[in-house]
Amino acid sequence: MTMRTRRETVIFKHPARIKGIERQLPAGAYEVVTDEEMIEGLSFPSFRRIATMIMVPGAPPHHHSMEMLTISSIDLADAQHHDAVASNV
Repeated sequence: MTMRTRRETVIFKHPARIKGIERQLPAGAYEVVTDEEMIEGLSFPSFRRIATMIMVPGAPPHHHSMEMLTISSIDLADAQHHDAVASNV
């Protein structure tokens, strides 16, 4: 099975809450990693998302460490939407 990993940077202009993460994340840039697998049997290459993770600063007292937390892509999109709406207020 063919797999691929995509990386992107997501920027929150305001402190953000993402469902599944028990603490508020400070405003800033976050690396998001998405793992996808190829859908077999099609006449063209197509991939489906199987995991989405975000790199966040460690919870206190481990501020200098990084954690990779699994999140829902829908919850990430919701947090981005809330951040964009807050920017327009």
